[in-house]
Amino acid sequence: MTLEAVVFDFDGLIIDSEWVIFETAVNAFAAHGHRLTVEAWSTIVGTNDEHHPDRWARLCAACGVEGFDRADYEAAYDAQDRSNRDDLPALPGVVDLVTELSAAGVPLGIASSSSRGWLDRHVRRLGLADHFSTLVGADLVGGVGKPAPDVYLKACADLGADPSRSVALEDSAHGATAAKAAGMTVIAVPSQITRHNDLSHADLCVGSLTELDLAQVAALVDAP
Repeated sequence: MTLEAVVFDFDGLIIDSEWVIFETAVNAFAAHGHRLTVEAWSTIVGTNDEHHPDRWARLCAACGVEGFDRADYEAAYDAQDRSNRDDLPALPGVVDLVTELSAAGVPLGIASSSSRGWLDRHVRRLGLADHFSTLVGADLVGGVGKPAPDVYLKACADLGADPSRSVALEDSAHGATAAKAAGMTVIAVPSQITRHNDLSHADLCVGSLTELDLAQVAALVDAP
């Protein structure tokens, strides 16, 4: 087997944090008389504000909202109870696939546009910390989030793996673009939000991590 590493995205792939974040954003828009659609939200999933200063403008344009001040949105967002994201379970198939890959000695990492602290907190809470050798948040690469390849390149470097012999598991188009730019093979697992993304640039698309096992993941790298 020539599979050198598997690197997971986090939000929307390991836990469904994207949906509860979206619901909070919907409420913040509604508090000011605006409607936020899942299709519009899907256009920014996988990115972060620090590396994409036009993110807010693009989101508003995508849902046809004009003159909505970012500060008003953030105040309405921050006023809500967000404790519901503190106990989100692992999505179906996550624990089984991580356990199988780890038991086979495949180096595992996480690469995300979120912060390393967010990743560490939830991976520990889920009891998965011992399986991952590196957790790379955008804050570890100068705030550069996806679709830039930086988080994936660092994760592979941390794992001592050649990106061209490694697989990324992603739920978003921006994430898949980042992993492909890093030279990795990409398996897309769209979430209830990112099913609105075009994921045709992924090497394989599946409905859930329950559909994957070590042999299927390794075969994508071993294929001529």
